[in-house]
Amino acid sequence: MPELMSPALIMVVAALAIGPARGHLRTAVVLLAPLLTLWAVWQVPDGVQGTLHFLSYEIEPVEGSPLRRLFATIFALMAFVGGLFAFRLARWHELAAAYLYAAGAIGVSFAGDLISLFIYWELMALFSTVVVWCGGTAAARAAGIRYAILHLIGGVVLKVGIEGVVVSTGSIQITPMLAHDFNSWMILCGILINAAAPPLSAWLADAYPESSFTGSVFLSAFTTKTAVLALILLFPGEPLLIWVGLFMIMYGIIYALLENDIRRILAYSVVNQVGFMVCAVGIGTQLALNGAAAHAFAHIIYKALLFMSAGVVIYRTGRNRCTELGGLFRTMPVTAICGIIGALAISSFPLTSGFTTKSMISQAAANQQMVWVYMLLTAASAGVFLHAGIKFPWFVFFQKDSGLRPKDAPWNMAAAMIIFAALCLLLGIFPEWLYRFLPYPVDYVAYTPGKVVFYLQLLLFSGLAFFLLLPLMKRTETISLDVDWLWRRGLPMAAGRLARYFDAAAALWANAGAAWKKRLHSFTARYLGQPHTADSEERAVFARSWPIGTTALWIAILLSAYVLFYYI
Repeated sequence: MPELMSPALIMVVAALAIGPARGHLRTAVVLLAPLLTLWAVWQVPDGVQGTLHFLSYEIEPVEGSPLRRLFATIFALMAFVGGLFAFRLARWHELAAAYLYAAGAIGVSFAGDLISLFIYWELMALFSTVVVWCGGTAAARAAGIRYAILHLIGGVVLKVGIEGVVVSTGSIQITPMLAHDFNSWMILCGILINAAAPPLSAWLADAYPESSFTGSVFLSAFTTKTAVLALILLFPGEPLLIWVGLFMIMYGIIYALLENDIRRILAYSVVNQVGFMVCAVGIGTQLALNGAAAHAFAHIIYKALLFMSAGVVIYRTGRNRCTELGGLFRTMPVTAICGIIGALAISSFPLTSGFTTKSMISQAAANQQMVWVYMLLTAASAGVFLHAGIKFPWFVFFQKDSGLRPKDAPWNMAAAMIIFAALCLLLGIFPEWLYRFLPYPVDYVAYTPGKVVFYLQLLLFSGLAFFLLLPLMKRTETISLDVDWLWRRGLPMAAGRLARYFDAAAALWANAGAAWKKRLHSFTARYLGQPHTADSEERAVFARSWPIGTTALWIAILLSAYVLFYYI
């Protein structure tokens, strides 16, 4: 490949070709472009591949490293499997937007400087918004607008931080830093918005479920994971990220347990899982950073698998609420089995990819003597099993029979789910296949008797708790309030109330003005007005005829007053 050509450009060209292409040619573009991109990713050697001069800066569009290739690999693989899942039903503009979205993520993976990173970052924000809008409903359009506004704010915050770093250091290189000044804080805040860190995390659960069932598969993979990559590159070992990550973990669990919409359950679960990665970046050791990268890789696979399973259910039944579903395993066995594998993987069940990656993060905390962090991560693993490992498959495919008898997934959707389900199992059974590509040497052993028994006990007791508390787990038609209430409801209410106050103040001002106008008119009529008749008695005070003596007296008084004030 040419030195300055990022593999992301292949996806850009493919996205531009999807619209004009028709029939089998479009299918070939959708399926072959990600595979060609995947090949190109592995042609990028380590180091900066070339530079461009822009103003007084050296732009580095492509920089290779094991970490960057790992993320670019899973992004390209996600684009292929997502395209396979969607190509028969998604409209061409949704596919084109999704591929440009994937191109932005791959571009961020290889960006060697802050300017290149920011350009690809905004490319993702732009076309992920289009993917949300492709939901085609009024709710999707409104959610897309809110999504775009928040990511515009995040982009501005990130740009302010980048400009500050460039002005203060004169460098645009991507180098590790800590949040110690205004500029680094702005960069960190801009990245955390994309990572869906609270309090600005509600955009994810607001927008993703409103997209089409094919669009949500793409949305689950790129934005938050590129934020994790940016945190690994820029803020490894930032202590604040430990507590931000733990808060994200607990926040995602609580809201997912309260939710009734199946895609909202999975959306809040994205926040929860990204919290594990953010916490690992905050720990900052080589084992922790390996865990963050490996878990991001595994998470994209099993989370997309869960969204695919939910998407097939929505496509076949037209229902998206737990209270409307149940008993679907009878006629949707492939979808149910793949969904269960994804649920086990997200729950870190042994022999699945989640176990071999998430346990690295817990071990990294234990190695650093972070007892409370380790205990909270362990408790969170049980919580994940409750809301995603059991709740999602139980209410969708089992529980009471809903009477629905839909067909199973179409062949292309089934093939996409089977590919990712197989990867969940293969990376769980043979974790060294993934460990060999991690950024740092790995001496971690995932399967030890004590660790396997511990996690099995933890998950099985969580399952027992779920079924004992099943009456409390049943969802109803409720709304879970989140911080987005402030700008979705609170701000319009405040604006309406202020408008009423301003209207009342304007009315008072108008009434006061009318009263003063009336008084002024009365004053001028009394002292300066013209006579209504020839009778001098009706003349205004200063419009009457005055005797010459009185006039001379007034002139003398005024002149005396003028002289007095002049000399004072």
